[in-house]
Amino acid sequence: MDYTSRYESPLGGVTLASDGECLTGLWFDGQKYFAETLDPRHTEKRLPVFDQAVRWLDVYFSGTEPDFTPPLRMRTTPFRKAVWDILLTIPYGQTTTYGDIARRIARLSGLSRVSARAVGGAVGRNAISLIIPCHRVVGADGSLTGYAGGVERKARLLELERAAGGIPRTNRR
Repeated sequence: MDYTSRYESPLGGVTLASDGECLTGLWFDGQKYFAETLDPRHTEKRLPVFDQAVRWLDVYFSGTEPDFTPPLRMRTTPFRKAVWDILLTIPYGQTTTYGDIARRIARLSGLSRVSARAVGGAVGRNAISLIIPCHRVVGADGSLTGYAGGVERKARLLELERAAGGIPRTNRR
């Protein structure tokens, strides 16, 4: 059974989803792939994991880097999970590129090459926005390419982090 809760952020409404123990989704209203991993038979319920997620969001939107992460469960393919795991390593206030992630995935998988476009597809389908920071991924030239929640939101999220932690810079690994 899936459960949901609502949160009103400075950037619009957010739907949170859980399996009862872990956070399984976090989507801005109207974002691309909204609730793609959510069971259609979900019900709204107050849960401790939602309290933790709301606390994380409150800290984040106050302009401070949260020092904890609510428990997460990624409902996705192995490739997307590998990409999302890398997203979790991008430091607050920094950015990386789709190409950098593709090179890391290739290296970790023992492959000669992984497509940056495939990485972009995995980043775009991130079901736990913000906490898994897909907004920190930019184009090779630093441009704010695609964001399922909208490029304007992506710019505002990076600006929030810039104000709190300095100018976002590309984190190359």
